[in-house]
Amino acid sequence: MKNSRPNRILAIDLARGVSVLMVIIVHTLWIYGDIATQSETWLGGIVHFIGKGTPMFLIAMGVSFTLSRNQSMVLSIKRAFYILGVGYLMNFLKFVLPVLVGTVPDNFIEAYGWTTPATLDNMIHMLGTGDILQLAGVSLLFMGIINHFSKNKYVPLIIALFIAAVTKEVHGFRLGIGGGDYILDLMWGAEWNVYFAVFPWFSFILTGMFFGMWYKEKRNSTKYLFNRMGIAGVILMLIGGVLCYYNFDYHFGDYFHLGPGGTMYLAGFNLVLLWLANLLVTRIRENKAFTFFYYCSKRVTTIYIIQWVLICWGMGALGYQQFGVTGVLLLIPFYMLLTLGVQKVVLDKLSATKKSKKQTRIAKKQIAIPKT
Repeated sequence: MKNSRPNRILAIDLARGVSVLMVIIVHTLWIYGDIATQSETWLGGIVHFIGKGTPMFLIAMGVSFTLSRNQSMVLSIKRAFYILGVGYLMNFLKFVLPVLVGTVPDNFIEAYGWTTPATLDNMIHMLGTGDILQLAGVSLLFMGIINHFSKNKYVPLIIALFIAAVTKEVHGFRLGIGGGDYILDLMWGAEWNVYFAVFPWFSFILTGMFFGMWYKEKRNSTKYLFNRMGIAGVILMLIGGVLCYYNFDYHFGDYFHLGPGGTMYLAGFNLVLLWLANLLVTRIRENKAFTFFYYCSKRVTTIYIIQWVLICWGMGALGYQQFGVTGVLLLIPFYMLLTLGVQKVVLDKLSATKKSKKQTRIAKKQIAIPKT
């Protein structure tokens, strides 16, 4: 299929658009599904399987970075701090604000092992939660540095393999120094204040950078890129699968704290998914479904923030982990529609208004410039 979006890879856009919608399904189950529904039902099994697609978004992020027009270290650092700021704002909106208002259910606070009501220390802990936006922000810092000092595609690949190999050996290492320990938790924490630590999750982004650089070397050949992704994916799945079979606890663990085998397996699994995404966009004519996913891909950050905030706010009315399969199945489309509605009705309109005002200012300046 002809790419109607120059300088973009449609399969990457499709995968990213699908992945951000899958996140809504996963988070709805986590927040509203009771323990039995999450662990003992077909729905819990399917949703947890869907959750294994998170690395696809991270690989796509790495590829997209290499294709961006401006990859300067300064711009990467600015972007990194912006994403970090947005990430902590999201934590405030989804956790701290509901606590201050008094709408957070007691059993949500108790799930952290705390007594109710939540204290200031509890709120600071929730504000500092390491989510995927914190990972993206810290990763952008390193990506800008790596890209500045080397254009060799094997550099990010070697770093990715190194991170995968040593993660379990440094997991949880701290110095016993307050804020310094928090930084180390963001890097390789083993506790639940950080879900997506740089070690090992940054390795997926670096894998994407490697393939993005390879893609540019091959003069933007998507066929070459995704064929190599598919082959590499199968190889990594086999190696990672064997390691996980040998020692599951060490190599895969609890998913968020992966070892080398789990990291390789999920990297391979998601590379194969990207290969399948390319198969879809090359074999099937662009349609309304694809256009919708491309729309979601372009707004992936704001959709991610909106869905998390809305789902967490909803606990005030619906409770925490109170629903069975039927309830969760009803809430999933509800939160999808609500999230997309806020994106479309509020943020898209604000963006359009801002763009219109900017164009008006530019037009007025052009008119004001005297002709010579």
